[in-house]
Amino acid sequence: MILLRKGREKDLSSIQEIAKKTWGPTYSGIISQEQIDYMLEKMYNKGVLLEQLLAGYVFLIAELEDKDVGFASYSKLGDSNVVYKLHKLYVLPEAHGKGLGKLLINEVFDKVKEAGGKSLELNVNRANKSTEFYKNAGFKIKETVNLDIGNGFFMNDYVLEKAIL
Repeated sequence: MILLRKGREKDLSSIQEIAKKTWGPTYSGIISQEQIDYMLEKMYNKGVLLEQLLAGYVFLIAELEDKDVGFASYSKLGDSNVVYKLHKLYVLPEAHGKGLGKLLINEVFDKVKEAGGKSLELNVNRANKSTEFYKNAGFKIKETVNLDIGNGFFMNDYVLEKAIL
């Protein structure tokens, strides 16, 4: 049985572990190993994750047979009370095909709608095959961006958006 729970500080190690195990298969062939390592450190160190948690980011943890196998995080976008951003959604490779990604994205939609949100945005690398997953979930391309993340690296992303009705 799949369980979803709200992530807490004690879950940060699990989030880091899932990120480390998913980023290689997800991004090798799209970006260099050097950039993967840089981004993992920049985006998934405990201090950054704790700051996000304390700033109101919601983390959802997917658990299958008593093992954490995926997570998502989202928050309000800037000062908006109606636009939200999905920051992260990853599922361990061995848990793919079990509906966990769909379950996580649907739970985010439901929570954002309950909070009065009118739209959900996310960034996805333009070469990432998960773009199709998001399109199938109702997202549309809003814009194309090249974000300088430091150390000579860029994120070449689509910004996707979905209205929440």
